[in-house]
Amino acid sequence: MARFTRRARIGAGIALATTAVLALTSCAGATDAPAAGGSDVDASAATSVADFGTFADLEAAAKAEGSLNVIALPRDWANYGEILDLFAEKYPEITINEASPDVSSAEEIQAAKTNEGLDTAPDVFDIGLTVALQNTDVFAPYKVQTWDDIPAELKEPTGLFVGDYGGYMSIGYDSSKFDAPAELSDLLSADYKGAVAINGDPTQAGAAFAAVGLAAVQSDGTLDDFQPGIDFFSELQKSGNLLKVDVTTATIASGETPVVFDWDYLNASHTADNKDWKVVVFDGTGYAGYYNQAINADAPHPAAARLWQEFLYSDEVQNLWLKGGARPVRMEAMTDAGTIDADLAAALPEAPEETVVPTEEQSTNAGTLLGEKWASAVQ
Repeated sequence: MARFTRRARIGAGIALATTAVLALTSCAGATDAPAAGGSDVDASAATSVADFGTFADLEAAAKAEGSLNVIALPRDWANYGEILDLFAEKYPEITINEASPDVSSAEEIQAAKTNEGLDTAPDVFDIGLTVALQNTDVFAPYKVQTWDDIPAELKEPTGLFVGDYGGYMSIGYDSSKFDAPAELSDLLSADYKGAVAINGDPTQAGAAFAAVGLAAVQSDGTLDDFQPGIDFFSELQKSGNLLKVDVTTATIASGETPVVFDWDYLNASHTADNKDWKVVVFDGTGYAGYYNQAINADAPHPAAARLWQEFLYSDEVQNLWLKGGARPVRMEAMTDAGTIDADLAAALPEAPEETVVPTEEQSTNAGTLLGEKWASAVQ
């Protein structure tokens, strides 16, 4: 992953049934996209393929727009490079404009507001749950054709934002320099002096938010109160072990950031850059989470935005998330249907005995608490 700065950025492996929470110039968008058959369709108001007529009509409308603006999609994040290239190959008539791959979820929303009304605005978002909950007014509702395969707990009911891929919060470490931490408290020892980094600011980035959540539940806390997680990082800072460096593939390859909190699928990707890099998911309570897809209500290419969503939730791309080590949101349904890549699914790390995923209310409350307490805790 080219950044931990990107943001806060199961499934048979996480077992959806194990917890009730899982049971988590001018704007082209203002122009109607012509659909096949000669009738005009307001693509910006479409809430499903049916509003275009057929899937072929949606494809025709998107091709007529000719562009798709994406933001915050590093090519080495959960296999996004292969996914972007596949879309370009499948739809050569649509130019993908990749902007600011390393920005946070919060910065994605700011980019949309800054560029509102311009053809440079992002068409789509890939964001953590906390930021999604805070910005529903920015999104356009849309339900993909595979909507029914997505667990109800992992999608906003009208399709304003929808979970897509996820995993477990983990610790990645350079095994040539450190022993594997067996539990969270090990990271407080002098052995990890100036060595432990997290993926950005937890008030803005989903992976950093989840790192605090993991610390909370591993410190006898719960998702209803992130304070034990904040206290852990405060202690990590006071011990001199918290490393305030933006983590990238380069900092891991160079050894500058030798111990990192991040999603298991992102940490695992660094073995390509550092042969000694290993990943630990702590025993006990595991913290899982999904990244969400959403469409900009002011998308300059509204048909292309909707085609992109359909593409991401197809069998083919759900298996590409799996290839990247992430757990696709349709994994359970695809396993039942026999369309999952069984070899890739079997290669996923074993899930912790207990899994927690924050509800919308828990995420909102935790976000408020972090906004009030984080900066002073780690200063």
